[in-house]
Amino acid sequence: MVIRRAVVTGASSGIGAATVRELRTRGWDVVGVARREDRLTALAEETGASAIACDLTDAAAVDALVAELEKSGPVHALVQVAGGARGTDRVEDASIDDWQWMFDANVLATQRLVSGLLPLLRLAAAADGHADTVFITSTAAQTAYAGGAGYNAAKAAEAMLVRVLRQELNGEPIRVVEVAPGMVHTEEFTLNRLGGDTVAAEAVYSGVEAPLLAGDVADVIAYALESPAHVNLDLITMRPVAQSAQHLLARGPLRVRSID
Repeated sequence: MVIRRAVVTGASSGIGAATVRELRTRGWDVVGVARREDRLTALAEETGASAIACDLTDAAAVDALVAELEKSGPVHALVQVAGGARGTDRVEDASIDDWQWMFDANVLATQRLVSGLLPLLRLAAAADGHADTVFITSTAAQTAYAGGAGYNAAKAAEAMLVRVLRQELNGEPIRVVEVAPGMVHTEEFTLNRLGGDTVAAEAVYSGVEAPLLAGDVADVIAYALESPAHVNLDLITMRPVAQSAQHLLARGPLRVRSID
């Protein structure tokens, strides 16, 4: 039996780290990739995954990552989790630096990874039947909201990259999957977006019964990767039950309405 090898970015925390853990429990060989080497090392020691520190916004660093992967084994799957949001400013007041970072981290980094890893994915697909790419976008790519323009735009651009890639790979045994989560309560995403304000970050989730957790998204990623090879899950949109739409969030216990 072929042991499949996955490269998981954003692996130092949140959905990326949860995905490394989930795939390792399922017997995958996993390479975790992120900027923070200390966190990667701890995750590798915990899970038995490999770890490569890399800043995906640095083209030279991505080239080095690809070279190291090429030397160390096949790549059957790319799971691109890395990215993020900065700021909640109005369009007229937005920080260009924040917007530049969001485009670098969510869009250009994704393009670099695809360009660098496609040759390795093709080799694995030719040898073992198929290969996979999974991209974590966001419901922010689907629905605009006030204060979200920079992140909306960056994630929408990433989502379009993914959908074009699926068309460009038509005829090849390489799946292209997009997972678009809504509210996910992780330790860093909202905290980073709000500049480290812990009180404001926790207020986002206040009163919400059972927001998604990183492990919930990791479960879906694993399901997509382990579906039959001829099945492509083009787009999986997932939200907590309390979030019926981007703008419609229940705070307080979920309960059945009175039946009279």
